Amino acid sequence: MADEQADVAVDTGRYADLATRVLEDEGVRGDIEFALLFVDEATMAELNSTHMGKSGPTDVLAFPIDQVLLRGGRMPDASRNGPPRRDPPAAEGPILLGDVVVCPAVAGRNAADHGVSVCSELDLLVVHGILHVLGMDHAEPGETEAMKAREQMHLAAFAAARGEDH
Repeated sequence: MADEQADVAVDTGRYADLATRVLEDEGVRGDIEFALLFVDEATMAELNSTHMGKSGPTDVLAFPIDQVLLRGGRMPDASRNGPPRRDPPAAEGPILLGDVVVCPAVAGRNAADHGVSVCSELDLLVVHGILHVLGMDHAEPGETEAMKAREQMHLAAFAAARGEDH
């Protein structure tokens, strides 16, 4: 977890807790490596250009590393189903899940457009990015609804666990 920007105050403890809860609820167990990074607009614009071929900053990018999915599904932007769940042998070392990169400045603008708090927008982006790292996508209408439902389930569970309104 790293907060490498100064545009928006980020409660890194909150997002470490949210990420841990989502990963556990999605069945991720054992030795894993996962990074959650909060970056400024210039860094996000560079990542978006380099990896997505798009100009300007975006709100969230997900970079799955290992091609091991922990539940059936497909890799983001892939056209095939992912492999069934499998647990790697302990001798192989940690599962390298990947990285989720969030731009709080863009999230802040989006929050205003969506009529939600910046905190709520960041919560959604963290969950959204983690689900992408775990193989969920929203390229097709059915996938979009399934992913939105999963996001809402995680957000509601997190809010309930913290005694917050969702």
